[in-house]
Amino acid sequence: MRERIFNFSPGPATLPLPVLEEVQRDLLALPGVGASILEISHRSKTFEEIIQQAEANIRALLSLPEHYHVLFLQGGASLQFSQVPMTFLRATNRSADYIITGSWGKRALAEAQREGNVRVLWDGKGDNYNRVPASAELAIDSSAVYVHFTSNETIQGVQFPAEPETGGVPLVCDASSDFLSRPIDVSRYGFIYAGAQKNVGPAGVTVVIIRQDLLEQVPDDLPTMLNYKVHTEHGSLYNTPPVFAVYVVMLVTRWLLESIGGLEQMHAMNRQKAQLLYEAIDRSEGFYRGHAQPGSRSLMNVTWRLPTEELEAQFVKEAKDAGLHELKGHRSVGGIRASIYNAMPMEGVRSLAEFMEAFRQRHA
Repeated sequence: MRERIFNFSPGPATLPLPVLEEVQRDLLALPGVGASILEISHRSKTFEEIIQQAEANIRALLSLPEHYHVLFLQGGASLQFSQVPMTFLRATNRSADYIITGSWGKRALAEAQREGNVRVLWDGKGDNYNRVPASAELAIDSSAVYVHFTSNETIQGVQFPAEPETGGVPLVCDASSDFLSRPIDVSRYGFIYAGAQKNVGPAGVTVVIIRQDLLEQVPDDLPTMLNYKVHTEHGSLYNTPPVFAVYVVMLVTRWLLESIGGLEQMHAMNRQKAQLLYEAIDRSEGFYRGHAQPGSRSLMNVTWRLPTEELEAQFVKEAKDAGLHELKGHRSVGGIRASIYNAMPMEGVRSLAEFMEAFRQRHA
């Protein structure tokens, strides 16, 4: 098959077509290099320029101050679930606060509990993880080492519209599924981590942003590969990094800057895409039932149910036949999930919304 489908996979997710075309064009030999990006040394001047450009692009997109460091690591967000508490929690008698809004927050919590004292600040289990907490529901411990939250839960389809207030306690964010999808006030954060495979590149690289004061707290007795200081001092080149993945991150972030025009414009496009699907749900007279409460709806992962599981299976099959792929919800919650990250074109979302209406008319 050479014709591209509309890929609604939650990750690895669709990439910008211009980026894929550039990768395809230059895969055999990077211009001026004569070798593939898959072959060049991570110690070469060429790759040094690539990783530096990737960092510069991220800094420009986020207006990142100099006292924040950008790292390109491996192990995904799942490793950060352990590395963050191992770094900041293990050697102290203080606790960390965790806000649990879905499946990935629960996984982060489970790993943190292995490393030290953890307090569950809020847990949305009672509402089946269909919303994020209001500020009034969060009684932050002012002595906490940090407050951890997941900005967007891919499985449940809930997203924080704004950062939780922490009263000066360092805010740690798993931003894997909405990183660089909208502007954020970086000064509100002490630490951000994100697997690239949703919005900024292929699987294999994790972007970490760490504030200088937190970097200074990193203990020296950690394993070398789990020490943020080591990776910072070596410019993410202590060991062989995922060269190809970093290269694609550079291309995607350049696309965001030059073709999209920055995160304000990207956010506006993402709001428009999500609105198309939520309107299709809301006007379906109950045929489609959105999982997330309106104030907590994700712009990245739209989740909904149909009247029966049989209809859901039929929806997924017919959608695939129509070129709309990877719409089956996560096995833990069922239903339908459409992941509409940055690179999902408006045409794909519009096609899905039209399919939803036609399917409803046939089966309601």
